[in-house]
Amino acid sequence: MRVDTADVAVPAAGSMAARIEHGIGRFAELAAGSLVIVETAILFAGVISRYVIQRPFTWSDELASILFLWLAMLGAVVAYRRVEHMRMSALVDGAAPHVRNVLNALALVAGLAFLCLVMGYAYEYAHDEIAIVTPALEIPNVWRAAALPVGIGLMIILGLLRIGRTVAVRDCLIAAAIVFAIGGVLYLAKPLLQAMGNYKLIVFFVVLTGGAVLAGVPIAFAFGLGTFAFLALTTKLPLTIVVSRMDEGMSHIILLSVPLFVFLGLLIEITGMARGMVDFLASLIGHLRGGLRYVLLGAMYLVSGISGSKAADMAAVAPVLFPEMKKRGAKGGDLVALLSASGAMSETIPPSLVLITIGSVCNVSIAALFTGGLLPALVLALALCVVVWWRSRDEDMTGVTRASLKTVGLCALIAAPGIALPFLIRAAVVEGVATATEVSTIGIAYTIAVGVVYWLLRKGSPVAEARLDPVRWDRMWQTLVDTAALSGAILLIIGAATAMAWALTQSGFSRELAVAMGKIPGGATGFMIVSLIAFVILGSVLEGIPAIVLFGPLLFPIAKQLGIHEVHYAMVVILAMGIGLFAPPFGVGYYAACAIGRVDPSEGMGPIWPYLIALIIGTFIVAAVPWISIGFL
Repeated sequence: MRVDTADVAVPAAGSMAARIEHGIGRFAELAAGSLVIVETAILFAGVISRYVIQRPFTWSDELASILFLWLAMLGAVVAYRRVEHMRMSALVDGAAPHVRNVLNALALVAGLAFLCLVMGYAYEYAHDEIAIVTPALEIPNVWRAAALPVGIGLMIILGLLRIGRTVAVRDCLIAAAIVFAIGGVLYLAKPLLQAMGNYKLIVFFVVLTGGAVLAGVPIAFAFGLGTFAFLALTTKLPLTIVVSRMDEGMSHIILLSVPLFVFLGLLIEITGMARGMVDFLASLIGHLRGGLRYVLLGAMYLVSGISGSKAADMAAVAPVLFPEMKKRGAKGGDLVALLSASGAMSETIPPSLVLITIGSVCNVSIAALFTGGLLPALVLALALCVVVWWRSRDEDMTGVTRASLKTVGLCALIAAPGIALPFLIRAAVVEGVATATEVSTIGIAYTIAVGVVYWLLRKGSPVAEARLDPVRWDRMWQTLVDTAALSGAILLIIGAATAMAWALTQSGFSRELAVAMGKIPGGATGFMIVSLIAFVILGSVLEGIPAIVLFGPLLFPIAKQLGIHEVHYAMVVILAMGIGLFAPPFGVGYYAACAIGRVDPSEGMGPIWPYLIALIIGTFIVAAVPWISIGFL
């Protein structure tokens, strides 16, 4: 979050507020980072006990589930302290400085309002769980549920400490007046809202929630405020239901693969595996016109198959290729345009976090999604290659030499472990060695082992030392903390979106939506076209995961009724959301690519459109030919 600190009173580093914030932050980071290690160990031990010694631990999944909620909430605390909760900031960043300051304060105050509203209900919910005993460990479920009030309480403290330190008091007062005014109007309009039927959904989930998202309020808190206000003002349901639905959304055991795959993605960077794959592709085709652009596409295809995190993918590839590409005359705008397009292209490559989320909330086979995601991404990659070929026809290749066969062979040997990893992950799931949740731990153990081998080779061979990047073991702890923060931000969105989806379902909206979508002219074809357009828009505003959690359970059953295979529909939806995510001016993925490439966003606005057109054409091909998604199931 960018703030103008001209009017902000920042106390000395040794002030009481600073010490409290630092203490909470250190505690949350230490606990959350340690939990990533513990969860990895528990799940990997479960694989070994079941598949190797054939004596499965009956308690491993239960213990992992208990600790998972703590990891999610403490990770959310870390992300909150670092101001890393996902938000749509395009409009905020383009506003005048004084308006931007107020909007940043509104993001803080609105988030605090939601946290304070649910804090009491979170405590009540955890208290009620005392009476429930877990089946395997036979301990009160409050040990798990207590993570909710603890995490919410810590975020409240951190938010209050931010007032007057990073956000001006004056701006916070203006923001508080706005929040109270909106709340007061809604409260006074309560009789009118209750008489509006389902039109009230527009007030809460389009005007209120949508307005909050556009104003830069973190997506999780915008969803939570809309859901809480809807249930409080228009129903008689106990408001602990908001917390229980959030718990349900965040606690699904399949979602434990989210932090573990994020960790795996960061590991391939610090061990040098990502660099090895990029170097191999560069040695193979880097001498061709547009060669390094093709390398970027190929590298994103390979790296996405390992990490599951778009930011990690782009951060692993761009710094390796961009300097040499600029030496060959490529402009920064074109580079970030291609990087953004490749990010959208690779959204379906397993183990994409969006694939895992769809499998969790829409009850689709993870193994089938992993199998079906490879060809759709390849179709889009080929479409992008056509644009690259056209743009690179006149590239100056003076001074560029072809790598020798010896160099290519050496690079291939170094890259082989990284190239093999996606196939190892997929095989482990398909062959039943590990579940979609557990397979990430196999990848983590494999990557660490490869990192040790690389480290030993660098110490023992001058040739290997020249070819291999240093293994950055010193970054391991920061990687664990970064994993927890990103995972907490993602999982809090999933929890809030689950609560909102439940509220929409209870209102009868899902039934009405099913009827309306079923009446779209053209049957399955019309439904697919409308879905494409809708998810491009949703992807640009909400990003993939919250959009899927909200609308996946509503739309996937309709697609199935119309005869559309659920894996085929999943691929089309994911690709559409990827286009929205990386399309300016709203797509946050585009701005992430600009930040990683250190290029002004305005430079890529023009060059990106040919790539987006290629992606749209490729997506329509995937939508029109189901075999591309389901031919190998």
